[in-house]
Formats: sequence, C-alpha cells, structure tokens
Amino acid sequence: MYELLNNINSPADLRQLDRRDLPRLAQELREFLIDSVSKTGGHLSSNLGTVELTIALHYVFDTPHDRLVWDVGHQTYGHKVLTGRREAMERLRMWEGISGFPKRDESEFDTFGTAHSSTSISAAFGMAIASRLAGIKRHAVAIIGDGAMTAGMAFEALNNAGASDADLLVILNDNDMSISPPVGALNKHLVKLMSGRFYAAARGLGERVLGDLAKRAEEHMKGMVTPSTMFEEFGFNYLGPIDGHDLDALVPTLKNISELKGPQLLHVVTRKGQGYKLAEADPVLYHGVSKFKPDDGIVGGGKSGKSSKPAYTQIFGDWLCDMAEKDQRLVGITPAMREGSGLVRFSELYPDRYFDVGIAEQHALTFAAGLACEGSKPVVAIYSTFLQRAYDQLIHDVMLQNLPLVLAIDRGGLVGADGATHNGSFDLSYLRCLPNMTVMTPSDENECRQMLYTAYQMNSPAAVRYPRGAGPGVEIQQEMTALPIGKGEIRRQGKKIALLSKKVAILAFGSMVAVSLKVAEEFDATVANMRFVKPLDDELVAHLAAGHDLLVTIEENAIEGGAGSAVLESLQRQGIKASVLLLGLPDRFIDHGDPALQLANCGLDHVGIMASIRAKLHE
Repeated sequence: MYELLNNINSPADLRQLDRRDLPRLAQELREFLIDSVSKTGGHLSSNLGTVELTIALHYVFDTPHDRLVWDVGHQTYGHKVLTGRREAMERLRMWEGISGFPKRDESEFDTFGTAHSSTSISAAFGMAIASRLAGIKRHAVAIIGDGAMTAGMAFEALNNAGASDADLLVILNDNDMSISPPVGALNKHLVKLMSGRFYAAARGLGERVLGDLAKRAEEHMKGMVTPSTMFEEFGFNYLGPIDGHDLDALVPTLKNISELKGPQLLHVVTRKGQGYKLAEADPVLYHGVSKFKPDDGIVGGGKSGKSSKPAYTQIFGDWLCDMAEKDQRLVGITPAMREGSGLVRFSELYPDRYFDVGIAEQHALTFAAGLACEGSKPVVAIYSTFLQRAYDQLIHDVMLQNLPLVLAIDRGGLVGADGATHNGSFDLSYLRCLPNMTVMTPSDENECRQMLYTAYQMNSPAAVRYPRGAGPGVEIQQEMTALPIGKGEIRRQGKKIALLSKKVAILAFGSMVAVSLKVAEEFDATVANMRFVKPLDDELVAHLAAGHDLLVTIEENAIEGGAGSAVLESLQRQGIKASVLLLGLPDRFIDHGDPALQLANCGLDHVGIMASIRAKLHE
C-alpha cells in the first residue's frame, strides 16, 4: 500500500527521492495517518493539514542538525512517521508507547518538547542564538498555527527575535482553526488579508480623513490591512501567503529562504483535515478522535462506546447554565476551550455573557479580575494544566485583591493519553499555599454541582477541582445547596481490622473517595470525604487521629505540598502525634497511557493502596 513510505526510515531517505515523487509520498503518508489514527485514536485533522509542509521541511532542511520546533505538537504525527517511528505509531499515546507530542527523550528529531501552545518561537530563537554562540551553522525553524499566534508569548518572542540578527525562520501555518473556533482581532486580520473591497474601503477612509496626506495614509492603512507590514514591524522579512498543500511551491520557497540571513516569516495557508472529506467538513469533531472506521467516520457525534454517565465537564456546563438563569451577573470565561470545558450550551444561551479570550490564560484571569471589581460574577473554566500558565495573574491580580471569582478546574489529576504535559498533577499544591483561596475537591457528580454553587456564593476566590471523565454515577440533585465551608464528612465508620489489630482511617480527597471506600471494606477502615483542601477540617483530622492508629491520606495530586501535607500541617498545629501514610502522585512526571494503568503505576489503584497500607501496618 505504501510503496514509497515503507522505504522512508529517516529524513535522509526522504531527501534521496526525486522531487516529482513527493506528491505521491504525501498521498501515502496521508492515507497511513488516517488508517493509523483510526486504530489508536489521537489528533487527526491537524495532522492531515500539515502533511505537505512536514515533507517539505524534512526534504529541504538537514534534520536533525537543523532544528524544527513544532508548536503545540498536535500536527507532528507525520513528522514522527518520517523520522523512524512509523511502526511505533501502532502504540501511539498508549502506556510505554510513543507520545502524541514531540518529546526530546523519544527522538533526536524532537528538538523541543511541546504540548502547550505558543512556545515554539521562543525555543527556536534560543536555539538559533545558542548555535551562533557555539559557532555552529544550522537553521532553526518554528512552526506555529494562527491560533497559537494569538497568545502573548508568541508576540513576546517575535518582538525579541525581530530585533536580533538571528537566522530564525517562523512558519505561520494559517488554517483559520484552533480547537475552539478562532477568536480575536489578529485572526480577523489574517482572514481579511488582501481583501480587495476591505483594502479599498480602508484606503478611501484614509484619504478622506487625511486629505493631502493620502499617499502616506495609504501606506498606513496597508499596514493595518495586510499581515506583511505587521510582521515586518517586528523586524521579520515576511513572505507569503503560499499554498501549504502545494509541494511545488513549498519546496523551492523553503530552499530560497534557507539562503537568507536574519529573521524570516513564511505564511502558509493550509486546511485542517485535508484529503479526508469527513475531517475537512468537521475539523473540530476530528481534532481529537477515538477509534473509528475510516469509511464510516465518527458516528454518534463521537460518543459511541463512551460511558452513559455524565462527565464532570457536563455537570459543570449544566450548572453554569442553571446558575446563569438565576443570576444575571454571571459571566463565563474560557481560554479557547469552549468544547473541552463544557461551555457550548452556555455560549449559545448567553452569548452576551460568554467570553472566549483565545489562547491567553494570563489574560483570562486578569480579565475575570476586572469583571469582579465591577460587580460581575466571573466563572473561569480552565484545565488544571493550563491554569499553571496564569499563576502570576492568579496571585497578583486575583488573590492579593481577594476578588470573588470561581475557578472551575477541569482535568484535575491524571488525564490518560495526553500524558505528562496535560496531567493536572500540581494544582492542589500550588493553590492551597495562596492566601484567600478556598479549594474544593468533589467526590462525585452531585457534590461537584453543590460545590460549584458553594464557590459561587462566596465573596472571595474559590476553586472547584474535578477530574476528567465521569464520576461514580450518583443521582444529581437539581436543587443547589451551599456546603459548610471547610467541613468534611465521614462516609464510612470502621472498627479494628484483623491485620495487627490496628484501626485505620482513610482521609480521601476528590476522585480518591470511591476507591478508598472499596479498600475500606477489606480493612474495615473509616473513610472521610475531606471535601476541602483549604480550609482543611482540623476538627475532623483531630477526631480521626484520636480514634485510629493510622491515618492514610489519598489524593490524585503530587504528594509534595498537596492535601496530605495539609493534614500533616494540621496535626502539627494542633500538637497531635499520629502515624500517617501519604499516598498520591510520586515525585516524577507520569507518562501517557490508559488512566487505569497510570493510577496503577502510581500505586493509586485498589491493589496499590491495599499494598501500601499493609506495608505501613507491618512496619
């Protein structure tokens, strides 16, 4: 099936091909990606859109000596196939398989690990400067999408790199597409590029306003209309736009650029899902896919084979709509993750109170702070791993001013196939150390709804942190009731266990309550649903310490500085001596794979927790 592709085991093999063979190779690579991803799941439409660009880059540049830095990395499957990982694609994003993103310890061709957006220009610029300082002649290329280009970090890098004489090439992959529909002034600017009627109208306006300065006005208005002047103002030599699917245009253009000195920006226009009609028609649906049959496509809106129980994301989305109906002050905010964070229905019902701020987490937090200052009630829906990017804004603009807003933190804990870059491993640690913060961890779907309501009623910052996927499947009460702040509950009262006649109490946080209850059945242990990481229920901690020989804290967060550490601090404050076992995520990054395998690897499944408690009791 893949006559050319099967003989490409490295870019060196690719560069031996006649240029006339490249379109056929592109067809084979595209067919391979569709077949491969349909069997493993993963990102599809973005990879189909960069097939020709990937081939052209490796054909022209001497990789890995020349450095390619792929922004985000959703589009790097073709890159992986051409760099010796074709057979490894059958275990893409699986435990002990290859990553869905560039990863430095996976291949020398992955020059920089990515997965979060807008880092490529900074990294490639750093590589270009380092090579120059070392006296090494090499090219540094950053490939960034128009969605990622809207983030502030990309512009910080452009501003810095453009003022240098570094040999840096930035390729703007313009597909008018991000995970959520693209937003913002820059996107509109690119969409309108070289639009005849728009340019003529702008030029006419300039002439009318400035009269005899019309010629200078024309140049000024041109700079407002076309991207060339905008990037040239940053100090880059702008080239394009060119068709990103035309190898006869891409290859000679890249070869010409490779001879140029200084900062260059090549604008290529591509189409997500290119070559697979179903993905072309709905690139959002085919952005991240589960297994499917290529001839049939994704059926049932991508929900086939998934749990019938509502996911926490849906619980949040339903609560947001219900709360918005009750309170006109509510404003919903997302940094470019409308679908992933469950805001689609809210955006349709309340468009005037819905704000997608683009890939700009820092701006999202300070924007929310400004809203809160003027009496609005902002709710920021954000993934745990993306909240990390706005930590300074959270501290300085929200916490320091004690502004009332709700952080709905999705993907807390381990997330599965996206792996270390997307695991929400640290939020309990970095949130609970902040003054004025309240941190809640729901144990089930109903508690999540009630905690969101509780957070909304507060007059200070509050975070509700919930995991990816569905909960245990409890009945959801539509009536909303605020929980007592800082109070946990005993879910199961245990007695002395047979093993060494010791009484055990498990202090479980959030997603770990369900598995703790199963473990407790075998030990006849007490289980406390702690609910609040901050403020912690000191009274409950003291009560459990007084009546048990061993306290076990369990959390789906890094042990260092996490909820277990909060329990130790509580015991110390109260002058209580107790035997304590802390269970949580170990002090390392957890690789991609099935969530059950990830938990087992961390000792947080039923078997692992049992073994840890037995070992502690035997000490």
